[in-house]
Amino acid sequence: MGQGNSGFSEAGLRRLREVLARYVDSGKIPGLVALVSRGEETHVETLGTMCHDGGAPMRRDTIFRMASTTKPVAVAATMVLLDECRLRLDDPVDHWLPELADRQVLKRPDGPLEDTVPARRPITVRDLLTDTFGLGLDMTARTAPIMSAFFERGVYGQGGWLLPAVEPDEWMRRLGTLPLMYQPGERWLYNVGDDVLGVLVARVAGQPFETFLHERLFSPLGMKDTGFYVPADKIDRLPPLYAPDPQTGQFKVEDPAQGGHHSKPPAFASGGGGLDSTADDYHAYFRMLLNGGTHQGQRILSRAAVELMTTNRLPAEQLAAREALARNLVHLSYGQGQQGGWGFGMATRTYRGDYAPIGQFGWDGGSGTTTYADPHNQLIGILLTQTGTSNPDSTQAINDFWTTLYQALDD
Repeated sequence: MGQGNSGFSEAGLRRLREVLARYVDSGKIPGLVALVSRGEETHVETLGTMCHDGGAPMRRDTIFRMASTTKPVAVAATMVLLDECRLRLDDPVDHWLPELADRQVLKRPDGPLEDTVPARRPITVRDLLTDTFGLGLDMTARTAPIMSAFFERGVYGQGGWLLPAVEPDEWMRRLGTLPLMYQPGERWLYNVGDDVLGVLVARVAGQPFETFLHERLFSPLGMKDTGFYVPADKIDRLPPLYAPDPQTGQFKVEDPAQGGHHSKPPAFASGGGGLDSTADDYHAYFRMLLNGGTHQGQRILSRAAVELMTTNRLPAEQLAAREALARNLVHLSYGQGQQGGWGFGMATRTYRGDYAPIGQFGWDGGSGTTTYADPHNQLIGILLTQTGTSNPDSTQAINDFWTTLYQALDD
């Protein structure tokens, strides 16, 4: 089998392209950008078009809505503050986030909002970083009063859009009207902690979250196309976001490029799902993590901070609950989410459950995006599409991308 200097086989890379091309050629996904790297070698595939009915082709510098693939990047802002001792892992957040002080906790997570007990202790920075502060989105329990309250009180879901739609202080005020679902530190719950972290960073740093990210991460890493919206002079590089009909597969525009949610600065810069970026920008970030926190000789994060982020931080009982959830919902998540552990803002593989080895870290996004790094193989994989996960197509493409990527290793 032929092999290049990168440790990828030529036949394996051809198969990777062929497998991804099936999704584009069949019309299931209009277009995609895939980037894989190993060591100093990088391989990029651009397939299909920006729109489902043709037009401009996908380009290497196409800008995508990263959705929850935002989390592994945005969390680094908090790590900068930890490195500088402006925050500590077990600091209570009450001083910076008084809206979350003196919490009440539901007696049952699916119980009435008024049936509560006092929190046993304050929420800490660690609780937010590990998504264990007591609140999270469980889209499988939409009928629970707490889930309804998220949307009725405008914490999420305004205008049919899941990201927060009001400015941070107002968002925190609304969030503070809700009881916690679990005691602080008791249970892993998805997403909300990542949005709270953005507010925490802004208040500690004394500047907007997006400004801090640009100054401390994006600019030093050369991530010139990463931000919380796409400016007018780049909007032609942003495709529409599609949410295919679950039954027919017919394309529906969930968010247009011109005049859409990502065409102007948002009221709230969401660390849980708001970033727009490119394959090369994300590659620079994940390469920095694989390099132990350095980029072209410049230290961005300490090695210890990177190790904290990218290795499991959940105790055994929380790991068991998180993995049970993933296995019980495998039919709803189309097979995503069974990684085992959770670090800060990202999944960390704690067992060999598929082709990826223990130690791989990263995350996926509901807009059809995935980015992981693998320290054992010094491997990074990035697949970006404009097709959301309302049906299985983009998720299956993600699964097939990782399978074919790992079979392309040849050393």
